[in-house]
Amino acid sequence: MTDQNILFTLLFFVFAFLIWGRWRYDLVAFSALLIAAGVGVIPVNEVFSGFGHPAVVVIALVLIVSKGLSNSGAIELLSRYLIVGSRKLGTHIGIMAGFAAVLSAVMNNVAALALLMPLDMQAAAKAKRSPALSLMPLSFASILGGMITLIGTPPNIVIAEYRASVMGEPYRMFDFAPVGIAVAIVGVAYVALIGWRLIPVARGEHDSAKELSHLGDYLAEVKVPETSKAIGQKVRDLDEITAEHETEIVGLIRRGERQPGMARRVEIRKNDILVIKAAPDGIEAIVGALGLQYARKNNTEGGVFTSDDASLLEVVVPQGARIDGRSAHSLRLMYRHGVTLLGVSRQGKRFIKRVQDLEIQAGDILLLLGNSEKLDDIANWLGCLPLAERGLQVTQRKKAGLAVLIFGSAVLLASIGALYLTVALGIAVVLMVLTGIMPLRQVYQSVEWSVIVLLGSMIPIGIALEASGGTALIASGIVNTASSLSPAAVMVILMIVTMTLSDVMNNVATAVIAAPIGVNIANALGVNPDPFLMCVAVAASCAFLTPIGHKNNTLIMGPGGYRFGDYWRMGLPLEILVIMIGAPMILWVWPL
Repeated sequence: MTDQNILFTLLFFVFAFLIWGRWRYDLVAFSALLIAAGVGVIPVNEVFSGFGHPAVVVIALVLIVSKGLSNSGAIELLSRYLIVGSRKLGTHIGIMAGFAAVLSAVMNNVAALALLMPLDMQAAAKAKRSPALSLMPLSFASILGGMITLIGTPPNIVIAEYRASVMGEPYRMFDFAPVGIAVAIVGVAYVALIGWRLIPVARGEHDSAKELSHLGDYLAEVKVPETSKAIGQKVRDLDEITAEHETEIVGLIRRGERQPGMARRVEIRKNDILVIKAAPDGIEAIVGALGLQYARKNNTEGGVFTSDDASLLEVVVPQGARIDGRSAHSLRLMYRHGVTLLGVSRQGKRFIKRVQDLEIQAGDILLLLGNSEKLDDIANWLGCLPLAERGLQVTQRKKAGLAVLIFGSAVLLASIGALYLTVALGIAVVLMVLTGIMPLRQVYQSVEWSVIVLLGSMIPIGIALEASGGTALIASGIVNTASSLSPAAVMVILMIVTMTLSDVMNNVATAVIAAPIGVNIANALGVNPDPFLMCVAVAASCAFLTPIGHKNNTLIMGPGGYRFGDYWRMGLPLEILVIMIGAPMILWVWPL
């Protein structure tokens, strides 16, 4: 079996596992790298060369700088001027989407959404409407804005560095801007004027008061102490009081075993665990009314949520978070950090497993209970994003101007060629640490290591595929199939194929594989490779049909209450618009 056949087989399984989504993409990519090395299709001395690739370093530095801008409060302070709950929905979406696009151009688009999502939800609360109507437009706009600059989205960085390897010079900071700005303007106009109207009506018809205060009911576990009023009563006897507090008892656990069904006829005893379905305020209300306890570390101070040192925090789980695919019990969350996973919200689903043993998924909303001074740090350690006011994470407002100056200087020096981008961003990181904008511990915490592992693993596989002639074979197949078409039409076909791949697998992996194919197609046609590289860059970032193609789409799934099939309604017309605007702009700015 030739190296080419081995690599094609390996990539087939990589794509299959990435689309399946059962295993994390970084584990799939790293396993593929080790297999490729084991069978000899990648030389031993090049197996881990991808982890030192400039694209990997730039992505890591961009994530760190984005966190520094977040810490400074510069973006948060500016955002507050944009949040007016009395605005009409279309106007609000237009302003927020435009700001998200601009913000995503100067920092990583995932970080931009993480900053703006809580603010958008606060605006929804003020306007007494569902956040589902504005979160998807916000996510799509942040993705569109990332296309404008080199540092806005990882695929642009991958494409820029690949160009350096094949053409001797990478794309510069604003080489993506002409095409990116045109696509972003049209895209933002679409989501503000038309797109949000395509969101299923049911997503905006929830009870506003409930949805905006807790974004859906949680399943929480509370303990029955010996002083509880519930002792001696059957579960069904508590219907009146639970209804009064808008809660529901959906199960009972005794000595670690869940009782059959909803345990309606079971008499409650000391140390039983009641499984409650309710909003955070409802959980707290029933705990107080029945004299129940939260499970806390060392059972401190009765456990009822009344002490000044404890608070609740709602967080959303993004892809690649530390807790994604793991349980609170496996992380020993309570015993190591004194924080209780009080509840999990997953689009109204009920769970058979205990909350502590439940395998958390990307898009879940978690309700954490713990010391108010530690909750933000623990949420950050878990890799989750707070849905409430950011509190301790934005504490350096006096240094907002300094953070912007450091970042702006780095971008300027890189843009005029005075410093290589990686060096400029590295200096910015050091200055942010030295000036106290970013604590040293956050430098490593802010890097999405799953993306780093994915990219570091896929780059050697992509290089090996190109060296074996695999990418040239795919390119010749596309060229032969479209032999009667013009080079511009072939470019559009590549754009559609790349966009489709990006909707079902990680956009970084898509860019790594599609970039060499684009260059080989251009060489086969005897035309300028730049239009094909640019079309790959744009298409790899356009994942609007599913919640799995881009991390931003996953982030909004839980808070917005979206279903898997909701995305294509608004996303399909947007992808068509991107092709209609992007392809002519690419050919105009980068002629064949």
